[in-house]
Amino acid sequence: MGIGKVTEQLDWNGKKVTVAGLGVSGIPAARALHSRGALVTVVNDGDDERSRAQAAELEAEGITVRLGDGATLPTGTELIVTTPGWRPDKPLFAAAAEAGVEVWGDVELAWRLRGPGAAPWLAVTGTNGKTTTVRMLASILEAAGLRTAAVGNIGVSLLDAVLGEEEYDVLAVELSSYQLHWAPSVRAHSAAVLNLAPDHLDWHGSMEAYAADKGRIYEGNQVACVYNVADKVTEDLVREADVEEGCRAIGFTLGTPGPSQLGVVEGILVDRAFVENRQKNAQELAEVADVQPPAPHNIANALAAAALARAFGVEAKAVRDGLKAFRPDPHRIELVEEVQGVTYVDDSKATNTHAAEASLAAYDPIVWIAGGLAKGATFDELVQRSAKHLRGAVLIGADRALIREALARHAPEVPVVDLDRTDTGAMSEAVREAARLARPGDTVLLAPACASMDMFTNYNKRGEAFADAVRALAATGDA
Repeated sequence: MGIGKVTEQLDWNGKKVTVAGLGVSGIPAARALHSRGALVTVVNDGDDERSRAQAAELEAEGITVRLGDGATLPTGTELIVTTPGWRPDKPLFAAAAEAGVEVWGDVELAWRLRGPGAAPWLAVTGTNGKTTTVRMLASILEAAGLRTAAVGNIGVSLLDAVLGEEEYDVLAVELSSYQLHWAPSVRAHSAAVLNLAPDHLDWHGSMEAYAADKGRIYEGNQVACVYNVADKVTEDLVREADVEEGCRAIGFTLGTPGPSQLGVVEGILVDRAFVENRQKNAQELAEVADVQPPAPHNIANALAAAALARAFGVEAKAVRDGLKAFRPDPHRIELVEEVQGVTYVDDSKATNTHAAEASLAAYDPIVWIAGGLAKGATFDELVQRSAKHLRGAVLIGADRALIREALARHAPEVPVVDLDRTDTGAMSEAVREAARLARPGDTVLLAPACASMDMFTNYNKRGEAFADAVRALAATGDA
């Protein structure tokens, strides 16, 4: 098992650092830097009640906070540490570039603050499936007896993991494209890009820039760059990466694996990458039935997690044990209930077309509940590929017309209910309408293909509203 490289320790005493943004990553970054003697100024666009309360806490600790002005570079700034949500086209970053000031993200800061003997990182990114894959990986590593945690864009923050008292053997790290954009020196033991589809293009500016930021995760990998055989772009990113001598490209596939790949043979997850004589031999890792739920895209997540664990030297038995012990987070293809022969599934986390397509491919026939904020997405390809699965569709949310128009073009025979309301109560009506369209044996699937913020605080609240409506339906028997 590998040892992660430790970066050179920096002298922070008296260094003038600007932290861009309050919140879950900005506040810990400011405190970590201040405790090391840096002269920290936090800038924040907002000046609301919550921001003022956060600012008061930081100022009581000796940290300067400037609210309502996130555009101007504080005088003397030597480094900016930004929270992931701040877009690269912010005026603050233009000012930094003009002044020759480097910009780091919170992940870069965590990497730079690692101490001697720090745990290596097994890193995961991709448009969809990151959180599930990282949690599967952590479960496998725990089954192998390793001290680990699922960190990064999930669970424990990277700064807390790096600076806390708990010692780890290895970290399972989820990294978003936002985080990777501002993480120039991160070097993982091994890393995976699960898939790539258009997402967050308003932040990155183009699909090419989005893919390039995802590809940063492979830079400097030591043992394995894990890619998706079904998604050629992920393999292209491996080819373009500057890795350490001896680092291998490892594919995962839902089909029969070739040498240096993991895949599926007759319901068995097998490894032809980390075995002797991989031209002829394969190692059984687990059964498809060990993965819950056994939807195709979740099997792909399990194979990616297994590949990273195997790259770290984990035995096959721990892969099986870890996958069997794993249970997905709520609102990820989660079975809610069966009502009068119809199965209701909550995949509120399917906030883009790529995730929704994977979810729609897992069931047949489907009454599809979709809609919300499209974030610039188009739906023609999704509808074209998924039309054969659809019994009907119920549309909600601000951008539902985009989905309705795609259905009219590519699936005109599918009955559509268009709910002209965006209040939270619309979900109860959507479930009732879906139940009316469904027949015994069907699945009513909430896979919105859109963000939730037009109607709900987040996708969790949207999923909870769906589950509540399904349970109310079951209680009344009105289906």
